[in-house]
Amino acid sequence: MSDLKSKYLFIASMDVDPDREALFNDVYNTEHCPMLNQTPGVIGVTRYETQRLVMAMGGQVQEIEIPGTPKHHAVYQLESPEVLTSPEWAEAVDAGRWPEQVRPYTKNRRHVLLRLTYPES
Repeated sequence: MSDLKSKYLFIASMDVDPDREALFNDVYNTEHCPMLNQTPGVIGVTRYETQRLVMAMGGQVQEIEIPGTPKHHAVYQLESPEVLTSPEWAEAVDAGRWPEQVRPYTKNRRHVLLRLTYPES
């Protein structure tokens, strides 16, 4: 049974210059995610780092590697896609040290919006 409270996930993925990694993690964890988490329509925010993937598939255990996959991923549970265009989101996404001290040093950025298809509620 899923504990997801949302039908929509927004995932922001990226890499960061190695010499900015500590600042990136500090700002992401103490400013950026908490501010976005307070935005109306955001149900929750979690962060992840890409890990080595080894799994059984097709009768054999294999390593799955997709070249160029970003290291850092932030997952936002949203009430609706419209949250991403709200004035509150626009303000929070550009608040704090993120736009000046961190964003310019990120690269390989990817953004995806997902809609829940199973289980249906």
